Amino acid sequence: MISWRKHYKTLLISVGLLLSASASVHAQDGDPVNGEKLFKANCTACHALDKQIVGPALGGIVAKVKAEQNLGPDWLHKWIKDNKALRASGDKYANEIFLKFNKTEMLQFPNLTDKDIDDILAYTTNPPAAPAADATAANGAAGADANSVAALEAAKNSAATSKIILTSLVVIAGLLLWLLLKLRQLVKIQQSQELTDLESSKAFSFAETYEKYRYVGTGLLTVLAIFAAYGVWNWLMWVGVYKGYKPEQPIYFSHRIHAGVNKIDCQLCHSSAKYGKVSEIPSLNVCMNCHKMIPEYKGKYIEPGKDRDFYTGEIKKLYEHVGWDSDKMSYTGKTSPVQWTRIHNMPDFVYFNHAQHVVAGEKAIIKSFNEKHPNDKIDVVCKACHGKIDTMNVVQMANDFTMGWCIECHRTTEIDMTNGYNKVYFKNLHEKLKKQYGSGAKITVSAIGGIECGKCHY
Repeated sequence: MISWRKHYKTLLISVGLLLSASASVHAQDGDPVNGEKLFKANCTACHALDKQIVGPALGGIVAKVKAEQNLGPDWLHKWIKDNKALRASGDKYANEIFLKFNKTEMLQFPNLTDKDIDDILAYTTNPPAAPAADATAANGAAGADANSVAALEAAKNSAATSKIILTSLVVIAGLLLWLLLKLRQLVKIQQSQELTDLESSKAFSFAETYEKYRYVGTGLLTVLAIFAAYGVWNWLMWVGVYKGYKPEQPIYFSHRIHAGVNKIDCQLCHSSAKYGKVSEIPSLNVCMNCHKMIPEYKGKYIEPGKDRDFYTGEIKKLYEHVGWDSDKMSYTGKTSPVQWTRIHNMPDFVYFNHAQHVVAGEKAIIKSFNEKHPNDKIDVVCKACHGKIDTMNVVQMANDFTMGWCIECHRTTEIDMTNGYNKVYFKNLHEKLKKQYGSGAKITVSAIGGIECGKCHY
């Protein structure tokens, strides 16, 4: 009896150490690499390893629960699989957590096996080192996007044309200035009462030279005038055309990261593009649907000249505008609008309906574009007009958006006369066109009024 009491304290310490060691071993039995995949698939919407998001930080959670509540991984298994049932059983710690996080109920994961949960706990206990940046992404970032290259070539061509025009105008201005100076000299000579021998020879020499080369000079001036007139006309034709325009925005937003790397569908943000007349600029609450749980950038893709801290800083700007306190996970009520710079903006006198093109013309537009560009095919109708947005770090105007550009599309895009709407609505027109042009005739948008003035201007 005395011996038992003597070693009682030592025995308790040994049992505690054994339980602690067993909890650690139990967590380490899992596969942290597979646990990382499971964690990202099931947990990252509400949890991070190093900070509280919706739920608590889960880094070292096994040791933390053991130290604070003397609970092992078995309790975590119960909590993860069905925390609601665990709370209903009267579990004190489960109910304390529920109250601490404002009665925000965690999802149940009965689909996760014990091995899956062990893997997740192993990841939270000993997360694998972050891999180096994806070489493919880095290489992709280093190379210029196809749209950027095209825009650069267009800008070079435009610059070359501008230089030719400017040179022609300078030459014309120089010749005119020379003629004015000579005429001024003649006027002064004529105003003199007497002509010196030198002045007389100068006047005679100029008059003789002018008479001799009059037709050559007139021809040269005519050619230069034609070039100048063409330059002015060409300049006027490109007024309001901003192909390649990509302004700096108040908050940096990379479509390549969102739509390209993360495969976010265009309509998740531009929800009215499919069924509305215009494709609105998304409100900031749309951004917060995701970034409420993503306070910092941890992606592999990084543009040249930037780092993860740059992207995280832009997320912080978003938080400032919407009034979001990421530490308290609550809104402060202090908001301010973002002054976005609009890139695609149709003139007021032009009627354009997104729904008509995205819904009714989706298949026809994609088919027509891919036939014209077999080496640069698209899979989403948006890209036919806006370019490959999913490859753009900074969005730019990929096309001219002139009336001629639209009409050319209407003249060459074949409509689908077999779909339910066109088959019924254009039944008589279809039969008339078949008689006029033959049964195999290509019926384009222009055949159904696509180039009538009143379709776009009324």
